Amino acid sequence: MEGLGIYLIIGAYLLGSVSSAIIICRLAGLGDPRDAGSGNPGATNVLRLGGKFAAICTLIGDSLKGVVPVALAIELQQSSTIIGLVAIAAFLGHLFPIFFRFKGGKGVATFFGVLVVLNWQLGSYAIFCWLICAWGFRISSLSALITAITIPFYSWYFFPEQFIYLSVICLLLIIRHHQNIKNMASGHESTIGKRHNI
Repeated sequence: MEGLGIYLIIGAYLLGSVSSAIIICRLAGLGDPRDAGSGNPGATNVLRLGGKFAAICTLIGDSLKGVVPVALAIELQQSSTIIGLVAIAAFLGHLFPIFFRFKGGKGVATFFGVLVVLNWQLGSYAIFCWLICAWGFRISSLSALITAITIPFYSWYFFPEQFIYLSVICLLLIIRHHQNIKNMASGHESTIGKRHNI
C-alpha cells in the first residue's frame, strides 16, 4: 500500500470522526444528542430533538463525510482496494469518532454518501429503498436495516469490485442497530418524527 493511500485512509477516518449531529446540536443549543432522545448522534435523533432544519443539516454533514474522502480517492486514481478501505474508514470514523470519545452514530447517511459516489445505481437504490420503507413503516432503523441487507446483492451485480468492502460496511451497520432490533422486537422502537423531551 502506497503512502498516499495510507494518508487517504487516515484522513477519511478523521473526517468521519467529525460528528455533524453533536456540532449542530451544540450550535442550536440542543445539548448533546447522545444524552437525549434515542441517544444516537444522527439525523433521525436530531429531527426528534430539534426539528427538520437541524436534521437536514446533520444529514448533509454526515453524507459529505462519505462523499468527500471517497470522491478524492477516485479523483486521485487510487486502486479499488484503497477506495474500499477509504469508504470503510470514513464509516468507522462516524461510528467511533476519535474526537468524541468513540461514541458515534450508526452511519446510515455516511454510507449513503459513500454509495452515491461509488456507483450512482447503488446510491439511487439505497436512497429509494430507505425512503419507501420509511414512508411505509415510519421507522428509520427498520428502513436502514432493509437497505443494508439488500445492498450487498445489488453491489455484486452493479459494482462487484466493491462487494467485499460494501458488505463489511453493511454488516457493521446492522450490528450497530442491535438495540434497535431489540426495540422493534419488543414494540418500543421510536417512529420518525416522534419528539422526545430533552
